[in-house]
Amino acid sequence: MADDVLAGFGRFDFDDGRWSREVYRIGSGPAVIVIHEVPGLHPGVLAFARDLADAGMTAYCPSLFGKPARPVTRGYAVGVILKNICVRREFSVWKDGRSSPIVDWLRALARKAHDECGGKGVGAVGMCFTGGFALAMMTEPAVVAPVMSQPSLPVRDKGGLDCSASELACAKRRFKDEDLSLLALRFSSDKLVPDARIDRLKTQFGDKVEVVELADEDAAPGVPMAPHSVLTLHLHRSIPDSGTMKARDKVIAFFREKVGA
Repeated sequence: MADDVLAGFGRFDFDDGRWSREVYRIGSGPAVIVIHEVPGLHPGVLAFARDLADAGMTAYCPSLFGKPARPVTRGYAVGVILKNICVRREFSVWKDGRSSPIVDWLRALARKAHDECGGKGVGAVGMCFTGGFALAMMTEPAVVAPVMSQPSLPVRDKGGLDCSASELACAKRRFKDEDLSLLALRFSSDKLVPDARIDRLKTQFGDKVEVVELADEDAAPGVPMAPHSVLTLHLHRSIPDSGTMKARDKVIAFFREKVGA
Protein backbone atom coordinates (compact mmCIF):
# COMPACT_ATOMS: atom_id res chain seq x y z
CA MET A 1 0.00 0.00 0.00
CA ALA A 2 2.79 2.45 0.91
CA ASP A 3 4.56 1.70 -2.36
CA ASP A 4 1.37 2.53 -4.29
CA VAL A 5 0.89 5.83 -2.46
CA LEU A 6 4.53 6.80 -3.08
CA ALA A 7 4.63 5.64 -6.71
CA GLY A 8 6.26 8.32 -8.86
CA PHE A 9 7.98 10.06 -5.95
CA GLY A 10 11.74 10.26 -5.73
CA ARG A 11 13.35 10.19 -2.30
CA PHE A 12 16.49 11.78 -0.88
CA ASP A 13 17.96 12.73 2.49
CA PHE A 14 18.58 16.43 3.05
CA ASP A 15 21.10 17.54 5.69
CA ASP A 16 21.48 21.23 6.51
CA GLY A 17 24.40 20.60 8.84
CA ARG A 18 22.21 20.31 11.93
CA TRP A 19 19.44 17.91 11.00
CA SER A 20 18.87 15.34 8.29
CA ARG A 21 15.37 14.44 7.11
CA GLU A 22 13.82 12.43 4.29
CA VAL A 23 12.29 14.39 1.42
CA TYR A 24 9.96 13.01 -1.24
CA ARG A 25 9.80 14.82 -4.57
CA ILE A 26 7.43 14.65 -7.53
CA GLY A 27 6.84 16.71 -10.68
CA SER A 28 8.82 19.26 -12.67
CA GLY A 29 8.84 23.03 -12.84
CA PRO A 30 9.18 25.60 -10.04
CA ALA A 31 9.15 24.25 -6.51
CA VAL A 32 6.62 24.17 -3.69
CA ILE A 33 7.53 22.88 -0.22
CA VAL A 34 4.59 20.84 1.14
CA ILE A 35 4.91 20.67 4.93
CA HIS A 36 2.68 17.92 6.25
CA GLU A 37 0.27 18.00 9.16
CA VAL A 38 -0.09 15.59 12.10
CA PRO A 39 0.46 12.65 12.09
CA GLY A 40 2.85 12.71 9.13
CA LEU A 41 3.27 12.53 5.38
CA HIS A 42 0.00 10.65 4.97
CA PRO A 43 -1.74 9.71 1.70
CA GLY A 44 -3.85 12.89 1.64
CA VAL A 45 -0.77 15.11 1.76
CA LEU A 46 0.87 13.06 -0.98
CA ALA A 47 -2.28 13.38 -3.11
CA PHE A 48 -2.09 17.17 -2.79
CA ALA A 49 1.57 17.01 -3.86
CA ARG A 50 0.46 15.10 -6.95
CA ASP A 51 -2.04 17.88 -7.68
CA LEU A 52 0.82 20.38 -7.67
CA ALA A 53 2.87 18.17 -9.97
CA ASP A 54 -0.07 17.86 -12.35
CA ALA A 55 -0.26 21.67 -12.40
CA GLY A 56 3.35 22.02 -13.61
CA MET A 57 5.25 22.35 -10.36
CA THR A 58 7.74 20.29 -8.36
CA ALA A 59 6.46 19.29 -4.92
CA TYR A 60 9.06 18.73 -2.21
CA CYS A 61 7.53 16.81 0.70
CA PRO A 62 9.74 16.62 3.79
CA SER A 63 8.98 13.97 6.40
CA LEU A 64 9.33 15.71 9.77
CA PHE A 65 7.58 13.14 11.97
CA GLY A 66 5.51 10.01 11.58
CA LYS A 67 5.90 7.34 8.90
CA PRO A 68 5.60 8.37 5.22
CA ALA A 69 2.50 7.01 3.45
CA ARG A 70 0.93 5.61 6.61
CA PRO A 71 -2.86 6.25 6.70
CA VAL A 72 -4.28 8.47 9.44
CA THR A 73 -5.89 6.92 12.52
CA ARG A 74 -6.69 8.57 15.83
CA GLY A 75 -4.30 6.30 17.72
CA TYR A 76 -1.48 6.98 15.27
CA ALA A 77 -2.02 10.74 15.55
CA VAL A 78 -2.07 10.74 19.35
CA GLY A 79 1.05 8.59 19.46
CA VAL A 80 2.96 10.96 17.18
CA ILE A 81 1.94 13.96 19.30
CA LEU A 82 2.91 12.37 22.60
CA LYS A 83 6.06 10.56 21.49
CA ASN A 84 7.50 13.10 19.08
CA ILE A 85 6.10 16.60 18.79
CA CYS A 86 5.79 17.53 22.45
CA VAL A 87 9.30 16.44 23.39
CA ARG A 88 11.48 17.02 20.34
CA ARG A 89 13.67 20.11 20.34
CA GLU A 90 12.94 20.87 16.67
CA PHE A 91 9.46 22.12 17.54
CA SER A 92 8.04 24.97 19.65
CA VAL A 93 4.43 24.15 20.42
CA TRP A 94 3.05 26.17 23.27
CA LYS A 95 3.86 29.89 23.16
CA ASP A 96 4.00 32.67 20.59
CA GLY A 97 7.07 34.77 19.87
CA ARG A 98 9.39 32.22 18.27
CA SER A 99 9.21 29.79 15.39
CA SER A 100 10.15 26.12 15.59
CA PRO A 101 13.90 25.51 15.07
CA ILE A 102 13.12 23.06 12.23
CA VAL A 103 12.07 26.10 10.16
CA ASP A 104 15.80 26.79 9.63
CA TRP A 105 16.07 23.36 7.97
CA LEU A 106 13.01 24.15 5.82
CA ARG A 107 14.57 27.44 4.70
CA ALA A 108 17.68 25.56 3.62
CA LEU A 109 15.51 23.08 1.73
CA ALA A 110 13.79 26.00 -0.02
CA ARG A 111 17.17 27.32 -1.18
CA LYS A 112 18.09 23.91 -2.54
CA ALA A 113 14.71 23.56 -4.28
CA HIS A 114 15.02 26.98 -5.92
CA ASP A 115 18.54 26.19 -7.12
CA GLU A 116 17.33 22.92 -8.62
CA CYS A 117 14.02 24.07 -10.12
CA GLY A 118 14.41 27.77 -10.93
CA GLY A 119 11.37 29.95 -11.45
CA LYS A 120 10.52 33.18 -9.65
CA GLY A 121 10.92 31.52 -6.27
CA VAL A 122 9.54 28.78 -4.06
CA GLY A 123 6.07 28.28 -2.61
CA ALA A 124 5.47 26.84 0.86
CA VAL A 125 2.33 25.44 2.44
CA GLY A 126 2.08 24.48 6.09
CA MET A 127 -0.81 22.47 7.46
CA CYS A 128 -2.25 22.42 11.00
CA PHE A 129 0.74 21.96 13.35
CA THR A 130 3.04 23.32 10.61
CA GLY A 131 0.68 26.01 9.30
CA GLY A 132 2.74 28.89 10.67
CA PHE A 133 5.99 27.46 9.30
CA ALA A 134 5.19 28.84 5.84
CA LEU A 135 5.01 32.38 7.23
CA ALA A 136 8.22 32.03 9.26
CA MET A 137 10.01 30.79 6.14
CA MET A 138 9.61 34.23 4.55
CA THR A 139 12.98 35.25 5.97
CA GLU A 140 14.43 33.08 3.19
CA PRO A 141 14.49 35.22 0.01
CA ALA A 142 13.74 32.21 -2.20
CA VAL A 143 10.30 31.81 -0.58
CA VAL A 144 7.76 33.98 -2.40
CA ALA A 145 4.37 32.28 -1.86
CA PRO A 146 3.34 31.28 1.68
CA VAL A 147 0.09 29.40 2.38
CA MET A 148 -1.14 28.74 5.92
CA SER A 149 -3.70 25.93 5.92
CA GLN A 150 -5.59 25.60 9.21
CA PRO A 151 -2.69 27.10 11.26
CA SER A 152 -3.13 25.60 14.73
CA LEU A 153 -0.14 26.81 16.77
CA PRO A 154 0.76 28.12 19.25
CA VAL A 155 -1.54 26.15 21.55
CA ARG A 156 -1.56 28.59 24.46
CA ASP A 157 -1.91 31.84 22.50
CA LYS A 158 -5.08 32.02 20.42
CA GLY A 159 -3.86 35.14 18.64
CA GLY A 160 -0.35 33.82 18.04
CA LEU A 161 1.09 33.34 14.55
CA ASP A 162 3.86 30.84 15.42
CA CYS A 163 6.73 33.13 14.43
CA SER A 164 9.06 35.66 15.99
CA ALA A 165 8.68 39.42 15.85
CA SER A 166 11.62 39.67 13.44
CA GLU A 167 10.15 37.00 11.14
CA LEU A 168 6.81 38.78 11.18
CA ALA A 169 8.46 42.12 10.38
CA CYS A 170 10.43 40.54 7.53
CA ALA A 171 7.29 39.07 6.00
CA LYS A 172 5.48 42.42 6.19
CA ARG A 173 8.42 44.22 4.60
CA ARG A 174 8.73 41.68 1.79
CA PHE A 175 5.00 41.68 1.10
CA LYS A 176 5.22 45.44 0.56
CA ASP A 177 8.56 45.73 -1.20
CA GLU A 178 8.20 42.67 -3.48
CA ASP A 179 4.42 42.81 -4.01
CA LEU A 180 3.93 39.40 -2.37
CA SER A 181 0.96 38.08 -0.45
CA LEU A 182 -0.32 35.32 1.81
CA LEU A 183 -3.16 32.81 1.66
CA ALA A 184 -4.76 31.39 4.81
CA LEU A 185 -7.39 28.64 4.89
CA ARG A 186 -9.66 27.23 7.58
CA PHE A 187 -13.10 25.88 8.35
CA SER A 188 -14.86 28.68 10.21
CA SER A 189 -16.02 26.28 12.96
CA ASP A 190 -12.52 24.90 13.60
CA LYS A 191 -11.65 25.44 17.26
CA LEU A 192 -8.02 24.57 16.55
CA VAL A 193 -7.77 27.74 14.45
CA PRO A 194 -9.20 30.46 16.72
CA ASP A 195 -10.90 33.59 15.44
CA ALA A 196 -8.23 35.62 17.26
CA ARG A 197 -5.50 34.10 15.07
CA ILE A 198 -7.36 34.93 11.88
CA ASP A 199 -8.13 38.44 13.16
CA ARG A 200 -4.44 39.00 13.89
CA LEU A 201 -3.47 37.88 10.40
CA LYS A 202 -5.88 40.43 8.97
CA THR A 203 -4.63 43.16 11.32
CA GLN A 204 -0.96 42.50 10.57
CA PHE A 205 -1.21 42.06 6.81
CA GLY A 206 -4.34 43.88 5.67
CA ASP A 207 -4.96 43.44 1.96
CA LYS A 208 -1.80 41.33 1.65
CA VAL A 209 -3.60 38.34 3.16
CA GLU A 210 -6.58 36.51 1.72
CA VAL A 211 -8.41 34.34 4.22
CA VAL A 212 -10.53 31.54 2.77
CA GLU A 213 -13.13 30.37 5.29
CA LEU A 214 -15.18 27.26 4.65
CA ALA A 215 -18.44 25.97 6.06
CA ASP A 216 -18.74 22.53 7.62
CA GLU A 217 -20.85 21.33 4.71
CA ASP A 218 -17.91 21.97 2.39
CA ALA A 219 -15.97 19.14 4.04
CA ALA A 220 -15.78 15.62 2.64
CA PRO A 221 -18.23 13.34 4.45
CA GLY A 222 -17.31 10.22 6.39
CA VAL A 223 -14.16 11.59 8.04
CA PRO A 224 -14.12 10.67 11.76
CA MET A 225 -13.09 14.12 12.95
CA ALA A 226 -14.55 17.61 12.83
CA PRO A 227 -13.82 19.64 9.67
CA HIS A 228 -10.18 20.71 9.85
CA SER A 229 -7.79 19.54 7.09
CA VAL A 230 -8.76 21.74 4.14
CA LEU A 231 -6.35 20.38 1.53
CA THR A 232 -6.18 16.75 2.63
CA LEU A 233 -8.53 14.71 4.83
CA HIS A 234 -11.55 16.98 4.36
CA LEU A 235 -10.93 17.80 0.70
CA HIS A 236 -14.18 16.79 -1.06
CA ARG A 237 -12.62 15.44 -4.25
CA SER A 238 -15.75 13.65 -5.47
CA ILE A 239 -17.47 17.01 -6.09
CA PRO A 240 -15.25 19.19 -8.31
CA ASP A 241 -17.05 22.43 -7.41
CA SER A 242 -17.18 21.78 -3.66
CA GLY A 243 -15.93 24.55 -1.42
CA THR A 244 -12.79 22.66 -0.51
CA MET A 245 -11.97 21.86 -4.12
CA LYS A 246 -12.38 25.54 -5.00
CA ALA A 247 -10.02 26.37 -2.13
CA ARG A 248 -7.51 23.81 -3.39
CA ASP A 249 -7.71 25.27 -6.90
CA LYS A 250 -7.15 28.76 -5.48
CA VAL A 251 -4.00 27.56 -3.72
CA ILE A 252 -2.69 25.92 -6.89
CA ALA A 253 -3.40 29.06 -8.94
CA PHE A 254 -1.67 31.18 -6.27
CA PHE A 255 1.43 29.04 -6.43
CA ARG A 256 1.47 28.97 -10.23
CA GLU A 257 1.30 32.76 -10.40
CA LYS A 258 3.88 33.48 -7.73
CA VAL A 259 6.51 30.85 -8.59
CA GLY A 260 6.13 31.20 -12.36
CA ALA A 261 4.76 27.81 -13.34
